[in-house]
Amino acid sequence: MTDTACFVIHARWVIPVQPADCVLEHHAVVVHGGRITAVLPSDQAREAFPDLTQIERPGHALIPGLVNAHTHAAMTLLRGLADDLPLMPWLQQHIWPAEQRFVGPQFVRDGSALAVAEMLQAGITCFSDMYFFGEETAQVAASAGQRAVIGLIAIDFPSAYASDADDYLRRGLALHDAWRDHPLVRTAFAPHAPYTVSDAPLRQLATLADELDLPLHIHLHETAHEVAESEARFGVRPLERLAGLGLLSPRLIGVHATQLLGGEMASLGTAGASVVHCPESNMKLASGTCPLPALLAAGVNVAIGTDGAASNNDLDLLGELKSAGLLAKLAAGDAAAVPAPALLHMATLGGARALGLDEEIGSLQPGKAADLVALDLSAPHCQPVHDPISQLIYAAGRQAVTDVWVAGRPLLQARRLTTLDVDAIVDRAADWGERIAAADRHAAP
Repeated sequence: MTDTACFVIHARWVIPVQPADCVLEHHAVVVHGGRITAVLPSDQAREAFPDLTQIERPGHALIPGLVNAHTHAAMTLLRGLADDLPLMPWLQQHIWPAEQRFVGPQFVRDGSALAVAEMLQAGITCFSDMYFFGEETAQVAASAGQRAVIGLIAIDFPSAYASDADDYLRRGLALHDAWRDHPLVRTAFAPHAPYTVSDAPLRQLATLADELDLPLHIHLHETAHEVAESEARFGVRPLERLAGLGLLSPRLIGVHATQLLGGEMASLGTAGASVVHCPESNMKLASGTCPLPALLAAGVNVAIGTDGAASNNDLDLLGELKSAGLLAKLAAGDAAAVPAPALLHMATLGGARALGLDEEIGSLQPGKAADLVALDLSAPHCQPVHDPISQLIYAAGRQAVTDVWVAGRPLLQARRLTTLDVDAIVDRAADWGERIAAADRHAAP
């Protein structure tokens, strides 16, 4: 197949996500100029479009590209550095010292390349990032052909990236201006967390987000310690403080949200805000359990994120969906809680909606960008297929991903990446790993 972004793909099952719980058997998706122009039965597609390239995937499910709504891409280089530790020793003794020593443009470039390769192989066509040197991550994603929302990081303390709140804002606005017209790269304001960003910058970001029509992406109610600290410092819980500063709106993307009261969930739903659920990171760091069924009942748009590979340890959104579903059922004591179609919605249209991209991606509908993923369900571990959506969530796994397109461009074909030199990426990651591990051994108490 050429790179012309015009073709017809035939699949055993086409799962458009919208309408919900819809599975179209023996259907085809027609792509022209990088956009979906039709979804129709395969026999009709062959008759109507005989001159287009016909791609046959007879044992596959075809879904919209997965949206990883929260990650720290470059932190792939810290994967497995200090596992099985409580949050603060993990951060203070290992992660923060490694970042202080090594994070710079080349670190972010190489770590982001490793992340992009892993995410594309897992069917992730769009990711929302929060990390330093976002310029590098933007360039890596754009060069690979992957869609990305790059966080304009804001934090009170200095780093290798910026010296103070004003410097972070200056660099963030410059990044936004540099990429504002790119077809694949968007930006979002990304204040790190309520406990690391003071009132004045948060208030300013709320105003700028409205002016520039950008999302606001922030860690929120991640741990009980965060909530208790906010009550001690500010006299209110974090969400109430953000609301008072003007951040509670449809632009708000609150990540983790393991510590929410009923009234807070209602406020998020009324405001049209989104929550990004990162179940495996939350479990690994023992941060708490996101109240997923209650959030959905409150009308909150929920997306799914992997978090960074330092606390996960992979960038596997299908794995997150299985974890999210099982955890929700266990926590609710209800095996019917959060069924498979709702989970798939979170990783596609829910993620797109959180990022303000739901008119462009997230479902297989005419007029939308052709961000597509084909998954082979013919392997023994996926047979028999009683329900394709359930099979995707509970059985298939990322190893089932065979093909990925973004805007009609093939980025993964027959499980091989087409725009990235995987061997070179892995070699650079191994070099970083040796340097980081040596420094961590030397610094460890």
